[in-house]
Amino acid sequence: MGKTVIVVRDRPGFWVNRILHPYTGEAGRLLEEGAAIEMIDRAMTSFGFPVGPITLLDEVGIDVAVKAGGVMEEALGTTGPLETLKRVVASGRLGRKSGRGFYSYEKGKKRGVDRSVYEIIGARSGRVDETRARDRLVYSMLNEAANAIGEDVVRSPRDGDIGAIFGIGYPPFRGGPLRYIDQLGVSNVVATLNSLADTEGDRFRPVAILEGMASSNGRFYPSD
Repeated sequence: MGKTVIVVRDRPGFWVNRILHPYTGEAGRLLEEGAAIEMIDRAMTSFGFPVGPITLLDEVGIDVAVKAGGVMEEALGTTGPLETLKRVVASGRLGRKSGRGFYSYEKGKKRGVDRSVYEIIGARSGRVDETRARDRLVYSMLNEAANAIGEDVVRSPRDGDIGAIFGIGYPPFRGGPLRYIDQLGVSNVVATLNSLADTEGDRFRPVAILEGMASSNGRFYPSD
């Protein structure tokens, strides 16, 4: 079938949706804070993703994202911007498949941001820094990837990184989220997460496995 196989436990969201959940949730929060749709997407395409999280929502289907998000929130006990996304869906905007989402489409081709969606979102006025937005998006996924592997959701870091690269387009040159944590240094990742938590909320507090690895200079992969 031309597929690359990884071994994943039967858990809510399995691996790919598990690590996507906080990532797309953070994108929704950025929208609520008044961040421009183009900026949010650009922050992640400049990081190396093939598309940004808002385009991803349109491609998957905003209604599908709402359904999946509800399942994940119930399973993980988290909260996110689902009410905002529900309002978008209620307006008839489902994404590419309906011709309107966060972007507008003509014969299936993206034509640009549909700026009338901002009124539906009810975004607060304010300027969101692109670098800060990128950090929030990137580190939300890194933290959840570490959390999931700490729960043995995937068989190995290698399987997790392969799943992220082939499943959601994680930038291959960064090696996947777990390899990227090693590249940054676990202690640096923990420090950045704590800094984000101090300003953005406890959802960014580093998970237990990262705290433990930081105290012992641990790695997901053997050092070269």
